Amino acid sequence: MSELPVVVVGAGPIGLAAAAHLVERGLTPVVLEAGDRAGAAVALWHHVRLFSRWSELVDPAARRLLATRGWTAPDPDGYPTGAEWADEYLTPLAEALGDRVRVGAEVVGVARRGRDLVVDAGRDSEPLTVHVRTAAGEDRITARAVIDASGTWASPNPLGGDGYPAVGEREAADRISYRVPDLVADAGRYAGRRVAVAGSGHSALTALVALTRLAGTHVVWLLRRGEVGTVFGGGEADQLPARGALGLKAREVVRAGRVEVVTGFRTAAVERAGDRVVLVSQDGHRLEPVDEVVTLTGFRPDHSWLSEVRLDLDPVLRAPVRLAPSIDPNAHSCGTVYPHGARELRHPEPGVYLAGMKSYGRAPTFLALTGYEQVRSVVAEIAGDHEAAAKVGLTLPETGVCGGSGVFDGPAEGGGCCAPAEVLPLSAPAAR
Repeated sequence: MSELPVVVVGAGPIGLAAAAHLVERGLTPVVLEAGDRAGAAVALWHHVRLFSRWSELVDPAARRLLATRGWTAPDPDGYPTGAEWADEYLTPLAEALGDRVRVGAEVVGVARRGRDLVVDAGRDSEPLTVHVRTAAGEDRITARAVIDASGTWASPNPLGGDGYPAVGEREAADRISYRVPDLVADAGRYAGRRVAVAGSGHSALTALVALTRLAGTHVVWLLRRGEVGTVFGGGEADQLPARGALGLKAREVVRAGRVEVVTGFRTAAVERAGDRVVLVSQDGHRLEPVDEVVTLTGFRPDHSWLSEVRLDLDPVLRAPVRLAPSIDPNAHSCGTVYPHGARELRHPEPGVYLAGMKSYGRAPTFLALTGYEQVRSVVAEIAGDHEAAAKVGLTLPETGVCGGSGVFDGPAEGGGCCAPAEVLPLSAPAAR
């Protein structure tokens, strides 16, 4: 199978980095992107500024490939928006890779050639078959390996508190968004309105801060957890200064009374009230009607098109089982992840790897640096350089918050590596 290509699913930052490493090792990548351009998902959140500097957003192998084309790297200390990351890095990188990148090519299945999931024979000797759907019809690509770097952008978590859409959530789709609002393009949708924001991660904090800048907008912040606790992050202790600054700004607007905070609220139903909607919790608590709902409750991986290959996934996070313990938000929230690569990302199906955001399953706090080291190791293993694959090194910036309160309803037990979290006074009572 050494003459066959390695199929990379997704032309985002991690997929293109994987392709650059494959080219550098003399292997043939075929990058399949469902969107109409490289970095299609990144381009959709074009208005959001990243926490990481440019120096942390460019893969080393990609940088070396781009250097051969006279690429001028952006200011390493700058913080790009999604649009800038896509236009100034991902697009030139895809151009450098040339026809190895195919856009408008949606992967709809991966299987062992001629064998479905239950067949044991030939799983270590037959190549993989990648099923692709394009505007011209369906195609099949025979591959020696598949690196799934398709991410999770297309699968946002619902508003419903039990992991499924709340009753009436689908019917109220015209009033619910699952992305950070673009307040340049969509200011009219949110200005002067009563807007509910559901979620406790950095995307939710970004939305809170942005919405409070709109004149006349009343923001209601819905938290599933029983108290605010460590949701604002580590502040000045965060080793990503921009991430820490966001938490401090969000805390400031909450303390100033510019956000109505409702804790312990797990949405069970969305009811129409004319042009507005009423959110109802699982214990019957009803909020005042709101004009818009911004649901930022995280993302989840789509494994449906991998159903005919054998994956070893953690039952909770749906991440590779060897990786899951070090990223489980129920266990810690330090932002510290052990160095990992091919060993943690491989599956019982030979030659199949999940990398990038998808490798984290439902866990949050993924950084590009993590994905770049993942694909460096994975490509080394595919190339047969097992020594390089095993030598993984990764030092991630810590969040400044530890203790295992990632998704808890209550306070964390134990102090972890940091001081106890401060419990802030809320501007609205907890739902009962």
